Amino acid sequence: MTVSFTAELDAVARPWLKTLGKAGGTDARTAPLWLLADVPAAIAFAAGLALALDALPRGLAAAAPWLIVLALAAAARGLLAKRAAEVGAQAAAGVKAKARGDAVASVLGGALANGRATGGEALSAVVEGIEALDGHVARFTPARLASAVAPLLVIAAVAVATPVAAGILLATLVPFGLVMALAGGAAAEESRRQFLALERLSGLFLDRVRALPLVLAFQAEGAVTRDLALAADDLARRTIRVLRVAFLSSGALEFFAALSVALVAVYCGFNLLRLLPFPVPEQLDLKRAFFALALAPEVYVPLRRLAAAYHDRQAAEAAALTLAALPAPAPAPPAVIFAAPPPIRFQAVTVTYDPGETAVFEGFDLDVAPGEVVALLGPSGSGKTTLLNLLLGLAPLSGGEVSVGDQRLSHLGSIATSVAWAGQSPVVLPGTLADNLALAHPGATRDALEQTARAVGLADVLDGRGGLDARLDERGAGLSGGERRRLGLARAMLKPAPILLLDEPTADLDAASEQALLPILRQAAAGRTTLIATHSEAVAALADRVVRL
Repeated sequence: MTVSFTAELDAVARPWLKTLGKAGGTDARTAPLWLLADVPAAIAFAAGLALALDALPRGLAAAAPWLIVLALAAAARGLLAKRAAEVGAQAAAGVKAKARGDAVASVLGGALANGRATGGEALSAVVEGIEALDGHVARFTPARLASAVAPLLVIAAVAVATPVAAGILLATLVPFGLVMALAGGAAAEESRRQFLALERLSGLFLDRVRALPLVLAFQAEGAVTRDLALAADDLARRTIRVLRVAFLSSGALEFFAALSVALVAVYCGFNLLRLLPFPVPEQLDLKRAFFALALAPEVYVPLRRLAAAYHDRQAAEAAALTLAALPAPAPAPPAVIFAAPPPIRFQAVTVTYDPGETAVFEGFDLDVAPGEVVALLGPSGSGKTTLLNLLLGLAPLSGGEVSVGDQRLSHLGSIATSVAWAGQSPVVLPGTLADNLALAHPGATRDALEQTARAVGLADVLDGRGGLDARLDERGAGLSGGERRRLGLARAMLKPAPILLLDEPTADLDAASEQALLPILRQAAAGRTTLIATHSEAVAALADRVVRL
């Protein structure tokens, strides 16, 4: 099983990670260089320390220049470490953004194509799997490249002062590398099993939440709780196994690192005291011995950094096996822009979300003339929102055809650029009111934003919460349901689009507020091909034609 798993990593996960790493751009290429830049700073630090100690018997003035070098080297090391971390984080952000975009497009594209919800395991991979890439890109990859060169550079610097100590350090790198290889092989499979257990738990939880009404109806709460508890216990056991291997490998690595430094310290001490039991081709003085001793631990700093980030590699490779298996996202269709309000035609349209289920529409026909306002009036569940979603590509076309202008919608691709939309649940993003208003038209001026906000009835929000700079969180805290609808309507009014789609624009409003909003709706629909899904007879009265569903 281990051989098969290793082969799978070599064939799938590692090539996928290597290709994805290109999304890190310049930051991914320069991150190892910032770590390598620490080597000259470490050598300067050791040299300053050794020479300052050697000069101290002659007075503080003699040691002062070397103390300055020591302080500058220490400051440089701190700044270089900070910069390396920042560049690694920026590279990881670019890689995660690319991976998240591809994964979400793949998952949502498959869900829309199949007309059904995506499995919990796939969604779990998109969330936990993408985040597992962070440490691999930000820490492990730079550390791996730096660790291949940095120890040899430090040993070369030690060899200038004492070739024998350099030989000791070089010899101890061999068992250190063997321990890292053995630890990595032991932990890789455990890491993969842990990630699979996490996927199973996340998928099980999400799927049971989706089926919660059915669970309650059949009184299966106990069985579901038991299944979740077993999955959680399995994840806990596998996590402990990963930690156990990590702690054992860390202890072994620290042992060999400490042993090698101790050997150098013993050699340098006995050489200074002239007590070595065997002849050596060198006689050390204090500054050379102390320089070698100060640099000895630096040989293993890049390797320790690599060992600390090794679990990040294993987690990323485990996640990559799942993410790489997701189908490649379909290329985005070209955006279509209409210069004038186009006609819209529904011809024998059938919409069925799942095979075998009752169709929402079957053989539906409707012609909307250019610039005409059509109200879709009907009870909940009659399919008003489905018709609007069909134009936006959010509902499957199971039969018939939809034409916009003189072209079929299936050939056009996305017409979202030409559509202004106000839905039942407007999205609210963390930021200011101005940021949220400008989502539909980023080029709008602040004056236009404020005028539109006041026109749709958001004057209380503007006056009571600091104007356009009022802060909103992702939940839209402080906005009522009606104010959310007004926010969505303001966006639709701001966007200069020839097609307007309104989904229940006056829901959650009282009669007086609805009457106040009717002139705004009439103004928003002027000069656009408009479809309005509504329960309200008052809103329907604004339309040129009413279609009852």
